[in-house]
Amino acid sequence: MSAREEVLGRIRQALGSERSAPAEVVRDYRLEHPVTGAELLDLLVDRVEDYRATVLRCSPAEIGETVRAALDQALGTGWAASDVVVAPGLDGAWRPVGCDVDDDRPAVRLADRAASVTAVAVAMAETGTLVLDGSPGCGRRALSLLPDVLVCVVTADQVVGGVPEGLARLDPLRPLTMVSGPSATSDIELQRVEGVHGPRTLMVVLATS
Repeated sequence: MSAREEVLGRIRQALGSERSAPAEVVRDYRLEHPVTGAELLDLLVDRVEDYRATVLRCSPAEIGETVRAALDQALGTGWAASDVVVAPGLDGAWRPVGCDVDDDRPAVRLADRAASVTAVAVAMAETGTLVLDGSPGCGRRALSLLPDVLVCVVTADQVVGGVPEGLARLDPLRPLTMVSGPSATSDIELQRVEGVHGPRTLMVVLATS
């Protein structure tokens, strides 16, 4: 008998032959949020800004212009197209002119870029959480973690109330990245430090009809 079999045998002996069935998991989650429409968008803005992120609202036709305004605000008006990299599937009208597209090329060194621009898969208003799922519009996970500034484009139809409703829209097999404000942590003296594990600045472009 191997050591593994001996240990497992002792565990079975300790548990005995009569084991109670595991308790049934209650899944009566609230799937529909009581807040809808314009109030739901206001809730998302309130929660995202509470995390020290910046939200710029616009119409769908103004997304590209507003993305550039977000970059101006985060980087200053002197930024160059080479400072910015975008997700490969990002809508062409949303991309700053001349910026690089991240397609996993070794030449596109993400850590050297000042900012990245992505779409999102879903936005949860109640927690102020944006979810990126590795799809072409969101890009690979590193794209949202390495540049110091992250600009995320959110459309009104992607905004849901709570976490259960948001998770119901997502594929659990995809590489999900949940973003709730800029990356931040605290030391033992509770001093907040931003940008340790991800972008220091989060800009959200919220397109509403």
